[in-house]
Amino acid sequence: MFVDQMASAINEARTMTRLDDLSRAIWQGWDAAAVNDDQAQQLAELIHARKLVMRGEIKPVGIPPGRPSIFPPRRTQRPPVRSVAITRRRHLAASGPLPPSLACKFTVGELAALRIVSDEVREKGHCDRTLGEISARAGISRTTAQNAMRAAAAMGLLTVQERRREGQKNLPNVVRIVSGEWQLWIKRGGQRNGPQVSGGIGFKKTDPTGKRFKKEDRNGIPPEASEPRTRPQGAWEEGKRVFGRAEGGSEASTARQGAPWNAKAGRA
Repeated sequence: MFVDQMASAINEARTMTRLDDLSRAIWQGWDAAAVNDDQAQQLAELIHARKLVMRGEIKPVGIPPGRPSIFPPRRTQRPPVRSVAITRRRHLAASGPLPPSLACKFTVGELAALRIVSDEVREKGHCDRTLGEISARAGISRTTAQNAMRAAAAMGLLTVQERRREGQKNLPNVVRIVSGEWQLWIKRGGQRNGPQVSGGIGFKKTDPTGKRFKKEDRNGIPPEASEPRTRPQGAWEEGKRVFGRAEGGSEASTARQGAPWNAKAGRA
């Protein structure tokens, strides 16, 4: 009697939830000795066959044949100029997005993607850019950016929070860096890229006389008064001739003109 009622209810079921309830009732009856092992097994096989039929009858609503989603297919992302994208990728990878001990585990394209992520984390504390945005900024493909996130998450460097929405377009994943070494590297990099202090260390002025002129101006001494005085050319010879006439006349001066002059003794 119980077996016939359950078989009739299984054939009349129209939803998966109803079949799950009937399966639960069958095994509860088996536990209460209302059916034996063979009868319970037959009813379970009948439920399984009914589920297969129902799954074949269910048709997705709004999805054209041959398409797995109701949303339009994703367009292929290609850089306008490939050479520019390659240069950008290499530049970002060489800028040091990770410590050397971690950067050696990633490719050039993956390092470029992680550079974009680290810049977002430095500014906002997390990265909520889509894979398309990250790949476009890094000059790589969407698959390369996705591989970089998966590899970094597998190493425990970052966490990826998925934000799925049923029946709607999913929100971008939220990426957070959890590696202490990477966080310290980002912090030091931000300080290093900050404003530099003016004036180099150990720099000396090439004109040290400027201080002396400033000091003389403060004391009321004009700068031209401290300049060394120079005799005009020929004035020294003229002085020797005048000095010779005053000392010994024309004969003494004539004798001294050919002898070397001793400025200290005042004579030849």
